[in-house]
Amino acid sequence: MTKTWQNARNLLCIRLDNMGDVLMTTPAFRALKEGLPQVRLTLLASSVGAAIASFIPEVDEVMTFDVPWMKGASEEASTAVNDLVEQLKVRNFDGAILFTVQSQNPLPTALVCYLAGIPRLLGYCRENPYQLMSDWVPDPEVLYATRHEVERQLHLVARIGCVTENQRLSVSVSENVRQRVRSYLDQIGLQRDESWLVLHAGVSEEKRRYSAEGYLEACQELMQEQGFQVVLTGNASEKSYVATLQQTLGDRAFAVAGDLSLEWFLALIAETPVLVSNNTGPVHIAAALGTPVVVLYAMTNPQHTPWLVENRVLYFEVPEALRSRNVLLQEFPGTAEPKASPQRIVESVRAVMRPVEKAV
Repeated sequence: MTKTWQNARNLLCIRLDNMGDVLMTTPAFRALKEGLPQVRLTLLASSVGAAIASFIPEVDEVMTFDVPWMKGASEEASTAVNDLVEQLKVRNFDGAILFTVQSQNPLPTALVCYLAGIPRLLGYCRENPYQLMSDWVPDPEVLYATRHEVERQLHLVARIGCVTENQRLSVSVSENVRQRVRSYLDQIGLQRDESWLVLHAGVSEEKRRYSAEGYLEACQELMQEQGFQVVLTGNASEKSYVATLQQTLGDRAFAVAGDLSLEWFLALIAETPVLVSNNTGPVHIAAALGTPVVVLYAMTNPQHTPWLVENRVLYFEVPEALRSRNVLLQEFPGTAEPKASPQRIVESVRAVMRPVEKAV
């Protein structure tokens, strides 16, 4: 570790994409805390990614900004970039670490840090960034991702001597909130001492959504053969979609889309015997909480599978019309097996779910 990084006390960690990406960076945050015991970590995140930050013990403070070079930014974001530069200037950061997936260009963010006068910046880049990045790590994943996202970020901070033996994802939820969620489940009629699961059937991108028909067929088989109950989750915009699933599944299905705060959702995932989901943020929440996962995995980013948790990954192809325009995401390496099907969902749920605990 260079002396500059060794003496760092005030670091900016930059992760500008989604909640799941932030969670997959938490082992790297932990490595920074262990390698630099006196350091204070401020996370600069998108409004979506920042939502999870208060539940990550390694993050001391969060700054929120939706940059115009990432999906989801408002039209006003471009004029606010100068304000962001000024905010960063007055914070007197000793250095910044830029966490990106291999398909993202780090240079716009590097320029923001350069203009803000942050003296050191660590990050991956495909070409030499010269003065924009003091600690440049040439990106080896030029054509497509070859490592899990967690490994990618751990390798980055290891370049400045920060490592950790505990590579699990990090998120916390209080026992008090978990107890309140148990009571809530009792109130809506869920029998927690019988077989049940959480199904998160929605996702922000249509290309990553497994078919409603496939989910329904799998859930109906689990209900009919083993008496499963299904808690259907989602955000407020998915309320109608989830209600349609509930109507088809009947009175052993409970629709709670849009009804839970993020903290309550964390507690629900911590309680469930198994989560069934598309490849989206709740999968990484489950991994951080040690909850088994069955993920219906669209063949997009191969490096975002569940990390260090009991899981089954079932792959399905993205329709050609929905495939990414980013050439780095147009090829999916590997065999992508087993293929998703309702029967495989059923088999996977049986294989990974935790024993149901007696309700108290």
